[in-house]
Amino acid sequence: MNNASLTPVRAFVAALGIALLPLSQSAAAAGDELVHPQHLAQGAEQPSAAPALLAARRYATFWHTGDERYATLALAPDFIDRTLPPGREQGLRGPLQASSGFRAAVPDLSAEMEDVVIAGDRVAVHLRFRGHFTGQFGDSKGQGQQIDFQAFDLYRVANGKIVENWHLEDNLGLLRQMGVSK
Repeated sequence: MNNASLTPVRAFVAALGIALLPLSQSAAAAGDELVHPQHLAQGAEQPSAAPALLAARRYATFWHTGDERYATLALAPDFIDRTLPPGREQGLRGPLQASSGFRAAVPDLSAEMEDVVIAGDRVAVHLRFRGHFTGQFGDSKGQGQQIDFQAFDLYRVANGKIVENWHLEDNLGLLRQMGVSK
Protein backbone atom coordinates (compact mmCIF):
# COMPACT_ATOMS: atom_id res chain seq x y z
CA MET A 1 0.00 0.00 0.00
CA ASN A 2 1.46 3.39 -0.91
CA ASN A 3 1.21 6.43 1.36
CA ALA A 4 -0.91 8.31 -1.23
CA SER A 5 -3.80 5.90 -0.62
CA LEU A 6 -3.67 6.33 3.18
CA THR A 7 -5.57 8.78 5.34
CA PRO A 8 -3.37 11.60 6.69
CA VAL A 9 -3.06 9.91 10.09
CA ARG A 10 -2.17 6.54 8.58
CA ALA A 11 0.34 8.17 6.21
CA PHE A 12 1.98 9.98 9.14
CA VAL A 13 2.19 6.79 11.18
CA ALA A 14 3.59 4.86 8.19
CA ALA A 15 6.22 7.58 7.66
CA LEU A 16 7.32 7.09 11.27
CA GLY A 17 7.72 3.38 10.62
CA ILE A 18 5.13 2.39 13.20
CA ALA A 19 2.82 -0.48 12.36
CA LEU A 20 -0.83 0.50 12.23
CA LEU A 21 -2.77 -2.64 12.91
CA PRO A 22 -6.47 -3.09 12.19
CA LEU A 23 -8.37 -4.49 15.13
CA SER A 24 -10.24 -7.68 14.42
CA GLN A 25 -14.00 -7.88 14.66
CA SER A 26 -13.59 -10.29 17.57
CA ALA A 27 -11.53 -7.69 19.43
CA ALA A 28 -14.22 -5.09 18.78
CA ALA A 29 -16.88 -7.50 20.01
CA ALA A 30 -15.04 -8.36 23.20
CA GLY A 31 -18.17 -7.81 25.26
CA ASP A 32 -17.58 -4.36 26.72
CA GLU A 33 -19.56 -1.30 25.78
CA LEU A 34 -16.57 0.97 25.16
CA VAL A 35 -15.79 2.29 21.71
CA HIS A 36 -12.91 0.44 20.04
CA PRO A 37 -10.42 2.02 17.62
CA GLN A 38 -10.52 0.76 14.05
CA HIS A 39 -6.70 1.10 13.90
CA LEU A 40 -4.22 1.24 16.77
CA ALA A 41 -0.50 2.01 16.72
CA GLN A 42 1.90 2.21 19.61
CA GLY A 43 5.61 2.78 19.78
CA ALA A 44 7.87 -0.20 20.41
CA GLU A 45 9.20 1.53 23.54
CA GLN A 46 5.70 1.56 25.03
CA PRO A 47 5.70 -1.29 27.57
CA SER A 48 2.01 -1.04 28.35
CA ALA A 49 -0.30 1.33 26.58
CA ALA A 50 -3.38 -0.23 28.19
CA PRO A 51 -4.14 2.58 30.71
CA ALA A 52 -3.76 5.29 28.06
CA LEU A 53 -5.88 3.36 25.56
CA LEU A 54 -8.55 2.73 28.19
CA ALA A 55 -8.75 6.45 29.01
CA ALA A 56 -9.04 7.31 25.30
CA ARG A 57 -11.73 4.66 24.75
CA ARG A 58 -13.71 5.90 27.76
CA TYR A 59 -13.58 9.46 26.45
CA ALA A 60 -14.64 8.38 22.95
CA THR A 61 -17.48 6.39 24.50
CA PHE A 62 -18.58 9.55 26.32
CA TRP A 63 -18.78 11.37 22.97
CA HIS A 64 -20.51 8.37 21.40
CA THR A 65 -23.17 7.96 24.09
CA GLY A 66 -23.33 11.27 25.96
CA ASP A 67 -23.10 9.26 29.20
CA GLU A 68 -21.31 11.52 31.72
CA ARG A 69 -19.90 8.61 33.71
CA TYR A 70 -17.46 7.86 30.86
CA ALA A 71 -16.14 11.43 30.91
CA THR A 72 -15.74 11.18 34.68
CA LEU A 73 -13.84 7.90 34.31
CA ALA A 74 -11.64 9.26 31.49
CA LEU A 75 -10.72 12.73 32.73
CA ALA A 76 -8.48 13.61 35.68
CA PRO A 77 -9.97 15.84 38.39
CA ASP A 78 -7.57 18.60 37.28
CA PHE A 79 -8.22 18.08 33.52
CA ILE A 80 -7.19 21.01 31.33
CA ASP A 81 -8.50 21.71 27.83
CA ARG A 82 -5.59 23.48 26.10
CA THR A 83 -7.75 24.56 23.12
CA LEU A 84 -10.75 25.74 25.10
CA PRO A 85 -13.37 27.36 22.83
CA PRO A 86 -14.81 30.71 23.93
CA GLY A 87 -17.67 30.28 26.38
CA ARG A 88 -16.79 26.73 27.40
CA GLU A 89 -15.90 26.04 31.02
CA GLN A 90 -12.48 24.65 31.87
CA GLY A 91 -12.26 21.18 33.43
CA LEU A 92 -14.77 18.34 33.35
CA ARG A 93 -17.76 20.68 33.04
CA GLY A 94 -16.55 21.92 29.64
CA PRO A 95 -16.91 18.60 27.75
CA LEU A 96 -20.16 17.85 29.60
CA GLN A 97 -21.52 21.23 28.50
CA ALA A 98 -20.33 20.71 24.91
CA SER A 99 -21.82 17.23 24.65
CA SER A 100 -25.16 18.31 26.06
CA GLY A 101 -25.39 21.27 23.68
CA PHE A 102 -24.39 19.24 20.67
CA ARG A 103 -26.78 16.42 21.49
CA ALA A 104 -29.60 18.99 21.64
CA ALA A 105 -28.86 19.66 17.95
CA VAL A 106 -27.90 16.10 16.90
CA PRO A 107 -29.70 13.67 19.24
CA ASP A 108 -28.53 10.56 17.36
CA LEU A 109 -24.86 11.57 17.47
CA SER A 110 -22.37 8.71 17.28
CA ALA A 111 -18.58 8.79 17.49
CA GLU A 112 -16.07 6.31 16.11
CA MET A 113 -12.37 6.05 16.86
CA GLU A 114 -10.88 5.67 13.40
CA ASP A 115 -7.21 5.87 14.41
CA VAL A 116 -5.34 5.86 17.72
CA VAL A 117 -1.59 6.38 18.07
CA ILE A 118 0.05 5.98 21.48
CA ALA A 119 3.59 7.17 22.23
CA GLY A 120 4.76 7.62 25.78
CA ASP A 121 2.16 9.57 27.74
CA ARG A 122 0.52 10.94 24.55
CA VAL A 123 -2.47 9.54 22.71
CA ALA A 124 -3.50 10.91 19.30
CA VAL A 125 -7.08 10.11 18.35
CA HIS A 126 -8.89 10.57 15.04
CA LEU A 127 -12.64 10.66 15.76
CA ARG A 128 -15.49 10.61 13.27
CA PHE A 129 -18.89 11.93 14.31
CA ARG A 130 -22.15 11.11 12.53
CA GLY A 131 -25.82 11.81 13.06
CA HIS A 132 -28.70 13.96 11.88
CA PHE A 133 -29.42 17.58 12.69
CA THR A 134 -32.99 17.23 13.94
CA GLY A 135 -32.78 19.37 17.06
CA GLN A 136 -32.03 22.98 17.85
CA PHE A 137 -28.70 24.81 17.37
CA GLY A 138 -28.91 28.46 18.41
CA ASP A 139 -31.69 29.95 16.29
CA SER A 140 -31.57 27.10 13.74
CA LYS A 141 -33.89 24.10 13.76
CA GLY A 142 -32.61 20.98 12.05
CA GLN A 143 -34.38 19.46 9.10
CA GLY A 144 -32.77 16.04 9.37
CA GLN A 145 -29.53 17.04 7.62
CA GLN A 146 -26.89 14.32 7.72
CA ILE A 147 -23.88 15.19 9.88
CA ASP A 148 -20.47 13.62 9.22
CA PHE A 149 -17.38 15.42 10.52
CA GLN A 150 -14.00 14.66 12.01
CA ALA A 151 -11.97 15.70 15.02
CA PHE A 152 -8.37 15.13 16.03
CA ASP A 153 -7.38 15.05 19.69
CA LEU A 154 -4.04 14.81 21.45
CA TYR A 155 -4.24 13.66 25.07
CA ARG A 156 -1.61 13.60 27.78
CA VAL A 157 -2.43 10.73 30.08
CA ALA A 158 -1.19 10.24 33.65
CA ASN A 159 -2.27 7.57 36.10
CA GLY A 160 -4.81 6.23 33.59
CA LYS A 161 -6.63 9.57 33.18
CA ILE A 162 -6.53 12.31 30.55
CA VAL A 163 -4.94 15.34 32.20
CA GLU A 164 -4.57 17.57 29.12
CA ASN A 165 -6.27 17.73 25.74
CA TRP A 166 -5.54 19.62 22.53
CA HIS A 167 -8.21 19.25 19.84
CA LEU A 168 -9.18 20.37 16.35
CA GLU A 169 -12.63 19.82 14.87
CA ASP A 170 -13.96 20.45 11.39
CA ASN A 171 -16.37 23.06 12.73
CA LEU A 172 -16.79 24.87 9.40
CA GLY A 173 -17.69 21.60 7.68
CA LEU A 174 -20.13 20.85 10.48
CA LEU A 175 -21.81 24.26 10.27
CA ARG A 176 -22.11 23.91 6.49
CA GLN A 177 -23.72 20.49 6.86
CA MET A 178 -26.17 21.98 9.33
CA GLY A 179 -26.97 24.79 6.90
CA VAL A 180 -25.84 27.38 9.46
CA SER A 181 -22.86 28.63 7.40
CA LYS A 182 -21.93 28.70 3.72
